[in-house]
Amino acid sequence: MDTDQLYKLFLKTGRVFTDSRKTHEGGIFVALKGEHFDGNDFALKALNDGAEYALVDSEKLKGEEGCIFVDDSLKTLQKLANYHRRKLNIPVIAITGTNGKTTTKELIAAVLLEKCNVLATQGNLNNHIGVPLTLLTLHNGHEIAVVEMGANHPGEISTLCKIAEPDYGLITNVGKAHIEGFGSFEGVKKTKAELYSYISEKGKSVFINTGNKHLLQMIPPKVEKISYGQGNENVQLKGEAAGSDPYLTCKILFPRGWLYIKTKLVGDYNLENVLAAARVGMHFNIDPLLIKKAIEGYRPSNNRSQLTKIGSNKLFVDCYNANPTSMEMAIKNFVTARGENKILILGDMLELGAFSGGEHQKIIDLISGYRFDDVFLVGENFLKTNSAKGVHKFNTVDELIAEVDFSRWNNKLVLVKGSRAIKLEKIIEAIKKPV
Repeated sequence: MDTDQLYKLFLKTGRVFTDSRKTHEGGIFVALKGEHFDGNDFALKALNDGAEYALVDSEKLKGEEGCIFVDDSLKTLQKLANYHRRKLNIPVIAITGTNGKTTTKELIAAVLLEKCNVLATQGNLNNHIGVPLTLLTLHNGHEIAVVEMGANHPGEISTLCKIAEPDYGLITNVGKAHIEGFGSFEGVKKTKAELYSYISEKGKSVFINTGNKHLLQMIPPKVEKISYGQGNENVQLKGEAAGSDPYLTCKILFPRGWLYIKTKLVGDYNLENVLAAARVGMHFNIDPLLIKKAIEGYRPSNNRSQLTKIGSNKLFVDCYNANPTSMEMAIKNFVTARGENKILILGDMLELGAFSGGEHQKIIDLISGYRFDDVFLVGENFLKTNSAKGVHKFNTVDELIAEVDFSRWNNKLVLVKGSRAIKLEKIIEAIKKPV
């Protein structure tokens, strides 16, 4: 079956899905293979449970009623998504970066929603499967799409660009993350720069923080730049932090003058995310007062830059993900936060490969230069580091919870930061209900 025929079936059914447990709504079930599963094994069950068709690539299912046999289900899904994107032909903004891409994506979507109907990536659907699934939720009512792109290996951003064909690109920043897959920091930069290369060849413009020297090194000379930045930089939109107590307040210079924006984001490092959203809004002719309204109305979720109050204690929660760059920024911001009785709870930074030992030791050395009431470290990587007295180390978060009497905590200011797999969010519930 060619892509055009499959597309007609997609339009008829209205949806595709990859989770065989979600068949009751009809649509096309796409059988994908994972490390520990093969979606083809669930295709017939999906059909019996309500799927109208099943896209499969197992020879065993060839000729089965309701099954659409193809050479490769994943590649077919990607081709279908690209075909759909071309048919609708609406502007697509692609966002990638080491830190802040999800927050930036959500801020941009919030700003654009003040003027038009926006499709934005949901959850963490930002990879070779998630991007196609996102694009296939586009419909004629949408006027613009904001698509997040993640990567942990070279070439992935290039692949996602070929699927989504973005008109605009934005790289939030580049840092030390997924180095195990990229091989080095230079590998990170090269992969993220694939977005710039695509826009330079086939897109329109890139939104760029011109105060970031790495981004300036990565960008092709001929691509159109839509700039933003801080301080006295020569940019089209500039702003600066105007306070963080504990939420970030910033002031941004729009064409008609300065506007103060009071966010619900913890950390001055979110300034560049706010500026990116404001610059996108300005480019699409959204009134600055509406930009202010949208950004001030945004509330972070999924344990990203959140402030959680539990009794007399305040927790800065940022444990959706962690890498050396974001960890350093979070600690330095926490040091400047107003308050006493400061406690650090840090979890391992994963996917650093051979660099892991050195990067975790750098974090230890960093925190050794400051005074905290207590420091708790969780994970086998932190266990291997050399640290001073008074630093408590645990292999798992459950061991920490079993050891610490949270019922005695009063008026504590706590930073909770680590990779998602460490599950530091359990700390929040433990403090709410001490054991």
